[in-house]
Amino acid sequence: MISTGDTLPEATLIQMGADGPEEVRISDKTKGRKVVIFAVPGAYTGTCTTAHVPSFIRTKKQFDDKGVDEIMCLSVNDPFVMQAWGESTGATAAGLTMVSDAASEFTKAIGMDFDAPPVGLFARSKRYAMLVEDGKITALNLEENPGACGISAGEGLLEVI
Repeated sequence: MISTGDTLPEATLIQMGADGPEEVRISDKTKGRKVVIFAVPGAYTGTCTTAHVPSFIRTKKQFDDKGVDEIMCLSVNDPFVMQAWGESTGATAAGLTMVSDAASEFTKAIGMDFDAPPVGLFARSKRYAMLVEDGKITALNLEENPGACGISAGEGLLEVI
């Protein structure tokens, strides 16, 4: 599993553009930039919708004030679901970027994947938030319990940067 000080591995994510799904390289998103990536186990799930996304909507201005160029919400869902979820939560209107790791390529590469068969979640992402500066992780807050949203919330990440 990745940790603070590591460089992110190369991976392709998908985000919705004006003409539909667009591939984006993680290196293109982070090179020469200060980026927050927060990941959730699933779009439209309880804690993800009621706590995690709202925490970054609330704290977006504070991250902007700290020089963060972009806040990305990542989930192992398809880009159409991520687009609809961003619109329904207000995340897109707030300026958060909703990205899809549909094949779990990035999530597996950083060792953040898990399965929870009793609730129908397979190859999903653990809940975390990280600050990445020029491709290098400078802060990483990983939740021990995927149903909890404390240190991985916007406020929790702000406390350590």
